[in-house]
Amino acid sequence: MDKKVKWDEVELDQDDAPELTEEILARACPAREVLPGHVMAQFRRSPGRPKAETPKQQVTLRLDADVLAHWRAKGAGWQSGINAALRRASGL
Repeated sequence: MDKKVKWDEVELDQDDAPELTEEILARACPAREVLPGHVMAQFRRSPGRPKAETPKQQVTLRLDADVLAHWRAKGAGWQSGINAALRRASGL
């Protein structure tokens, strides 16, 4: 059984790679033209996040610099924190 090798464990010597010349680039073609379908299928994007029942609306809002700094200092999810604070303040 072959052992799978992780890419971060492989030492690559960039001197082994040929220099890309105009001739090589002229012969290049899209991967979909040369790779089999089952290989290309591995690169297809998933449809993404499921649609929310009540999607958020994008707005432009001007805030004081110190207020924005306070929320951004909370780290990831600071926008959701503002949304939750506004919901509480609105009684929703």
